[in-house]
Amino acid sequence: MDDLALMDWRRMMRAGGWMVRTGIVAALGVGAMAAAALIPPPEPARSAPPVRAVAPAPKPVVAAPAPAPAPPATAALPPAAPALEAMTVKRILDIPGPISFGTYYWDTDGVPANGPLVITVDLEAQTMSVFRDGYEIGATAILYGMDGKPTPLGVHEIKQKKVHHISNLYGAPMPYMMRLTWDGIAIHGSEVEEGRATHGCIGVPTPFAKLVFAQAKLGDKVIITRGKRLGLGGVVTPD
Repeated sequence: MDDLALMDWRRMMRAGGWMVRTGIVAALGVGAMAAAALIPPPEPARSAPPVRAVAPAPKPVVAAPAPAPAPPATAALPPAAPALEAMTVKRILDIPGPISFGTYYWDTDGVPANGPLVITVDLEAQTMSVFRDGYEIGATAILYGMDGKPTPLGVHEIKQKKVHHISNLYGAPMPYMMRLTWDGIAIHGSEVEEGRATHGCIGVPTPFAKLVFAQAKLGDKVIITRGKRLGLGGVVTPD
């Protein structure tokens, strides 16, 4: 997307803008002859040769195949947010005047609990707005990158979340970090004071960062613009 933010007079000042038995026994009989004949002595009985029981040959035992190992458990990933579709702005927070540095507004009353979350940032107005299902639920003044470390414009998505994070590049604490790029750009809690800047990140008051962190999911879209504004009934699109 090129640029967009929220339109009302406060944004012109600095506002809003998920794996065998074989037993055979033999016997011998004796024959008879006529009288006066010599009866030869009977042959001694021959004992049958001993019969040996033969055990059946053991059958080869085939080992059952070992069960295949169960696949390693895969850690469940957090559900990714759906792709950004056209979102119509249905509500703008009633903020009485320009948002001063270090202050923020938050109101989820009457807002659907499961609608898509979209964050818009207007670098010109130095503001961030958080929308759920088209309803603005949060707004604050921001710090952003200037000079040699500008904050990149365009449509980004939340790639990583970490409550306690220390910058790998600068060693600075970045509480409630929501990473937008792998080269160091993120939304995070900060001391938001006039005259300060970041190394390209978007700094918001830490209590506000905590509220956004609790709502945001991996894949939620963050649209960073410079000076393009959107009013009530306006449409946010991903291009």
